[in-house]
Order: sequence, then structure tokens, then C-alpha cells
Amino acid sequence: MSMLAMLADCSNCRIALELPPGAKSIRCAVCQAVTRIADSSQSVLPPPFPGHDPSYPSGYTPVMPSPSPYSYDPAGQPPSVHVTKKALIVGVSYKDTNHELKGCINDAKYMKHLLITKFQFPESSIVMLTEEETDPIRIPTGRNMRAALSWLITGCQSGDSLLFHFSGHGSRQRNLNGDEIDGYDETLCPLDFETDGMIIDDEINATIVKRLPHGVKLHAIIDSCHSGTVLDLPFLCRMNSTGQYEWEDHRPKTGIWKGSSGGEVISISGCDDDQTSADTSALSKITSTGAMTYCFIDAIEHGNASTYGSLLSSMRNTIRNAPRGSSGSGDSVFDMLSGGGPSRSRGFTQEPQLTSCEPFDMFTKPFSL
Repeated sequence: MSMLAMLADCSNCRIALELPPGAKSIRCAVCQAVTRIADSSQSVLPPPFPGHDPSYPSGYTPVMPSPSPYSYDPAGQPPSVHVTKKALIVGVSYKDTNHELKGCINDAKYMKHLLITKFQFPESSIVMLTEEETDPIRIPTGRNMRAALSWLITGCQSGDSLLFHFSGHGSRQRNLNGDEIDGYDETLCPLDFETDGMIIDDEINATIVKRLPHGVKLHAIIDSCHSGTVLDLPFLCRMNSTGQYEWEDHRPKTGIWKGSSGGEVISISGCDDDQTSADTSALSKITSTGAMTYCFIDAIEHGNASTYGSLLSSMRNTIRNAPRGSSGSGDSVFDMLSGGGPSRSRGFTQEPQLTSCEPFDMFTKPFSL
């Protein structure tokens, strides 16, 4: 794709659409109308890269992200212009491969149910990518994940709340540009990662973090191995077993700014960069889940997420100590979808992490999606 994006207005709702090179028609992700392009040379505008934004802190030189070759939106019914909550949920099981996981699609279903029932996300504003989807554009390949991540932040405005949830494999690879303290880039593994590669943290940061404008809130809930800093955010909350914490500065010495264009970004991940995350049925004897996704939803369901500090502490305590026994609540997400209360057992060493664009008081800042 050239450095200039090709734009055209939807013939029905008039929203701006980004055209693939040489495209003769395009389907609108908002109203689903098909717009036929008579002259693809119309409306040539530069992409809104965050490197042009004057709001970056002094002393940091934003790096211009490479233009994405993925210029279509995932199928489905994204929200209307009046909807302020929008979510992308990805669950990858890698079925029938040597990398198969059992709980990831369950995680995706549970997360969707949580967003709709507890946080009033309209179902029409949630895009799901799993291997169970029949539409090929909803299969969690690298191409579809990149397109969906772009969709997530497209058109966002002050007051909007966005969420990205990923449950699947994560990995890391040697960092080549000097912007990682530990020398490794963290990665997410799409369904086709063995043939088409992984999605590295630099790309995720450039796609959904750097471009996020002032007044927009983005949460990333990442249940995968090596996911501590997978959004490349500048600050990591280092918390001990008693809840005491300090913020680690992860801004690279190269001066590259890894924060947003003024928006608030918080990532909650399954483990530290050098740890692995469990895919297990031990926490819930009803069905397999990711340990981190289970503990995230469990903390919210049982009233242990009034602040970010209480949420993170609850998640860590559940994973670290999880005693056997049923919740007995009868109305949790797991009860409603699976027909019973979760049972828990010991045996996990992973430590959920929280990273952010800016440090804040963990035990006074209210948690909300």
C-alpha cells in the first residue's frame, strides 16, 4: 500500500472508507452497504499517523508506523455513531495442531457475556474472531486480527470506551530496534502464525495505542504467555503479594514514545514477560478456560474489582491460592453459561500484570470498562 490512503464515502451512510489498492467496490462495516468505485483516484488523503500529533511529550520522537496492508473491516454490525462502547474479542484454539488449547473459545464467549450483561456493551458493537465463526473474515488469522484491531479504534471519539480481549498463544522474539528493556519483543499468535508469522508488540502499539485520541479509554485483556508488556506501554505496575506496588518505567532509552495521542490505555495481562499462562480446567471443573480470563471475570462477579488495585490483587490471589469450593452464587457469568458454579484448585505460578500509559494510584482509581 502506498504512503497515501485511498478514501471514498459510503454510498449509504457516508462514512469514510479506506480502499484497498485497485478496489472496484467495498462493503461498509457500519451499514453493510456495498459501494462501487467508479474512479479509485478520488479523495487521496494522508493517513492520520500519530507522529503528526503535537501532543507527544517533549523529548520523545514518535516513530511513524508502517502503513497497514489490511484495509478492510471485519464483517458484522459495528456500533452506530451514537454508541460509545466497542469491543474486539479474539479466541484462538489452534484446533487439530500441536499447539491446541482447550479454553480460549470459552474465554471469548464468557468475555462477550460479561461485557453485555455487566458493562452494557451493545452486542452489535462487539466483533468476535474465533474458529467457530462461519464467515471467513471472522476467523482469527493474522490478516483478520490486524483488520479488526484497526476497526476497533477507527472513528473513536472522546468519551468512547474500547476493549480488546485476546485468549491464545503468546511468545516473544529477539528485539532488533533497541526499544525493549529485556531485549525481547512480545507477540500474539494468530491461527496461522506458523505460516504468516506473529503480531509483535510494536505493531499492536502502533495500531491501537499511538493513534488513540484524548478522551478515549482503551482496555486490553490479554490471556497469553509472555504478555506482560505486549502493548508496549510505558509503565508497568510491579505489585507484591501484599498489594504493595511501584511503577516501573519501561520507556525505551531510544526516546521512542510508546504512549497514546492523549487517550487512556490500560492493559491487564495473564503473566509477566518471562512467564507462561495456564490453559486449564482446574479453576472451573465445568469447562476449560484460561486461568487469567477466569480470574478477571471472577473478581468482577464477586465484587473484588472496585479499583484497579483490588482487581489485580484479587486475580493474583485467586491464581496463587485458589482454594477448592464452589462460589454458590448462582448468577455468575460461569453459572449462566455453563449451568453451575466454578471450582478452584491450587497449582498456578503466573502473575497477572498491569501496564499503563501513565502511572496512577492503583487503590483509589475506580475500575470501569
